[in-house]
Amino acid sequence: MTSGARVTGFFPTFAPTAEREPFWFLGGQARILLPGTATDNRLSLMEFADPVGHAPPHHVHEDEEEVWFVLDGEVTFFIGDQRHDLVAGQVAHGPRGIPHSYLVRSPEGARIAVLFSPAWIEEYFRANGTPVAEAGDLPPEFDLGAVVASAEAFHLRVTGPPPSL
Repeated sequence: MTSGARVTGFFPTFAPTAEREPFWFLGGQARILLPGTATDNRLSLMEFADPVGHAPPHHVHEDEEEVWFVLDGEVTFFIGDQRHDLVAGQVAHGPRGIPHSYLVRSPEGARIAVLFSPAWIEEYFRANGTPVAEAGDLPPEFDLGAVVASAEAFHLRVTGPPPSL
């Protein structure tokens, strides 16, 4: 029995590349683990390492499904009108078209792996990020207004302020 799936002959490599270098985004660090270019833009995988209290504004992805996997720490996800308190090893899903955000609760911060499908949104993060010069660097100041203003071009819509508990 065949699945009907077509194999295109690509298999991503995880060797260090400039594309996988960490960058600052909204006060936390991000990096692209699996770029869309490795999957015909079907999906991409990113990692976010954020400090306690970190919370992006509520927003909607018009094109992407999002799956969050908490690697370390405690994170509250707000998806539509629901709240989900997750710890390391737990997963949440953010359907396209539904407002969502998250808030890092653990004092030591949190690491989250995020799967996007399709992959185009990784370019938004890269366009609004700042390279990490050295491992011990502090995050640079960021202009939230500029980050929000650039969102429309990526079919991302900000729908409210960052959440709080």
